[in-house]
Amino acid sequence: MSKHVIEFTDGNFASEVESGTGLAVVDFWAPWCGPCRFVAPVIDALAEEFRGRAKIGKLNVDENPATASRYGIRSIPTIGIFRDGEPLEGLVGAVSKEALESVIEKHLAE
Repeated sequence: MSKHVIEFTDGNFASEVESGTGLAVVDFWAPWCGPCRFVAPVIDALAEEFRGRAKIGKLNVDENPATASRYGIRSIPTIGIFRDGEPLEGLVGAVSKEALESVIEKHLAE
């Protein structure tokens, strides 16, 4: 995992995302999930690319069920896009780097 990818947990999600400012991208995942392993290098690359412009991290749904439940995460991977603590959009499934990059750029431009 890239040093720029934040590890979100039930313990820090409120301060890092819900009370945060700006854009946050959360990869809801689990280690046993095949498509999640496909998305992992995409998240790493985007964390580098958008460093300083968006907070990008991962939340393991098995280890942090309270946050996953609060946001109704039923399928993984789900990529949640938040601005100033408010959920804007969720992408379910293994999305390409280009597709996710486009969504992040769109929300940064708003």
